[in-house]
Amino acid sequence: MSHLLIHRGIVNKQYKENLLKSFKQSFKKGYGIETDIHATKDHEFICFHDFTLNRIFKKKGSVKNMEYSQIKKISTQNKKPIPLLKDLLKTSKNKYPLFIEIKPTFSKKLLQKLLKETSKFSKCVFISFKHENIYNLLKIKSNTKVGLSFSPPTSVKTIIKKSNNKKIDCLILDKFFLKNKSIQDLKIKKYYYTIKTKSEFHRYSKNNNLIFENL
Repeated sequence: MSHLLIHRGIVNKQYKENLLKSFKQSFKKGYGIETDIHATKDHEFICFHDFTLNRIFKKKGSVKNMEYSQIKKISTQNKKPIPLLKDLLKTSKNKYPLFIEIKPTFSKKLLQKLLKETSKFSKCVFISFKHENIYNLLKIKSNTKVGLSFSPPTSVKTIIKKSNNKKIDCLILDKFFLKNKSIQDLKIKKYYYTIKTKSEFHRYSKNNNLIFENL
């Protein structure tokens, strides 16, 4: 049976990315989710994809240089309230898989805080394109559930090599790699992103773990 996760909670076009409303609807439909996190200036973890507020809110300012109260005020005024990771964890009730993508490179102190904050939630898997986040998490707690993320033009050879680490639970791979036999033959669990159409979903969901949206 394949494992299916909704990308940023985008169930369909009515549900915007990384909002509590979207996450709740994803859970209501019985799916886990993939979301992104950043740390604010006051060390709060927020569910948000970008490094700045520009794309979503047309506001200048880096997330890491702003306190959560500022971000909450701007996002709420724009009717897209950015949730804390704590809010998502509570909403999930430890029932649904949460793939938490760490976007920036976190300090050891932040990684320790992240593990503490999520310690009672067994469904969390930490993933990142910045693999040092993952290796550093494992140094702090060796049995943390983790995955390495890859996109083109990363070579298949590199992916295979990195997949040999027995402490890595899964690979998060661009759908570009779906048709590569060497990748498909790897014994490690693989999740393919981002499946954006119903035709793609029906084509691949039977035999693959997918991170998808817009169904």
